[in-house]
Amino acid sequence: MAGRAQPLLAGGVAALVGFASSFTVVLAGFRAVGASDAQAASGLLALCVACGLAAAWLGWRHRIPMSVAWSTPGAALLVATGPPPGGWPVAVGAFLVAGLLIVAAGLFPPLGRAVAAIPKPVAGAMLAGVLLPLCTAPFRALVELPTVAGPVVVGWLLLHRFARRWAVPGALLVAVAAIALTAPPAGLTGVTLIPSVTLTAPAWNASALVGLALPLFLVTMAAQNVPGMAVLVGYGYRPPFGAALRATGLASLLAAPAGGHGVNLAAITAALAAAPDAHPDPERRWIASVTAGIGLALLGLGAGVATALVAVAPPILIEAVAGLALLGALGTALASAVASAVAEPATREAAVVTFVVTASEVTLIGVGGAFWGLVAGCLMLLLFHRRRPAEPTEPAAPTEPAATAAPERPTRDRRSGAVPVDRAPQHH
Repeated sequence: MAGRAQPLLAGGVAALVGFASSFTVVLAGFRAVGASDAQAASGLLALCVACGLAAAWLGWRHRIPMSVAWSTPGAALLVATGPPPGGWPVAVGAFLVAGLLIVAAGLFPPLGRAVAAIPKPVAGAMLAGVLLPLCTAPFRALVELPTVAGPVVVGWLLLHRFARRWAVPGALLVAVAAIALTAPPAGLTGVTLIPSVTLTAPAWNASALVGLALPLFLVTMAAQNVPGMAVLVGYGYRPPFGAALRATGLASLLAAPAGGHGVNLAAITAALAAAPDAHPDPERRWIASVTAGIGLALLGLGAGVATALVAVAPPILIEAVAGLALLGALGTALASAVASAVAEPATREAAVVTFVVTASEVTLIGVGGAFWGLVAGCLMLLLFHRRRPAEPTEPAAPTEPAATAAPERPTRDRRSGAVPVDRAPQHH
């Protein structure tokens, strides 16, 4: 009986942690690009349902614990980008294009390999630059609202020391208590706590396609899908990458008109569902990912309450909770950029330029800093790249001919044709 309940419990924990640890980032991103409270609640609900359906389908179909989540770095990108020209409808149009690109990467493996071929120092520095402004919010909140933000940060520190998995949910609970004590009594008057689907007709313009849709696709692929695959490979699974991209890309397309910005493979919740704690038998752990998907879809019913709390809270406090949730992701991105730059000193300046340009949040011809940071880093690599001259080799002494083994080739997944990627897991 305990063996049957174990993956169900693991899946429930994964759903709760995944929702509570980053929904504030998602809502902050929606509000930054011009969504109303009703549109933000609709987007959060759509993401929960789309993620749940994709996780349930992938887990049941392939019998692999393929956890699915929304793009948390993508939501941070929305915060850093700000409202695009044309407002929320243009942002929804960018969500659709990013979903189409993910589907295309699943249908055409060379596109996925091209994204994976972006130099690791540049990709890591771009993600770190996107996350940095939001990760400074907890410290700005301590200065602006010390009596409210102080308990939140202290609660996060204590839980991070003794129960790391629950650090962000615990900080969120402290923030909710602080909001309840400090919000005006009539703050929730007239607020709809039951979310409803609010469809938005998409619109497009060139600056949003280049400055929002393309960076959203790249961040989602590089910071979520590829690390999510690496987590599963690390636990001994051979996940079908192409099928996962097609499923999550289709889910993104379905969620976009309702406000969802991106659905992708998860990293942290993937570890919660794929680890031995989910079930001793690796062939039974897929039950945990399916349960997590169903649980996340049900938690979407609380999108109205979550949005209402965010609406009455001081904006800096919500950004502080979101920043605490992204500190781990920032550390992973910086580690990826620095480690690769140390191994290849020629890429160091490119990584620094990418990070500085992206973090500056500069906007040029309507295009945000993430795109220009990526362009600047790649140009630096091209400008200062020097091909090393081949070292002369001395002729080998004549010996008896020996059989040489053919170079080992990576094993491809039969269903997806994808080569497993050896990358360090990043945070969701």
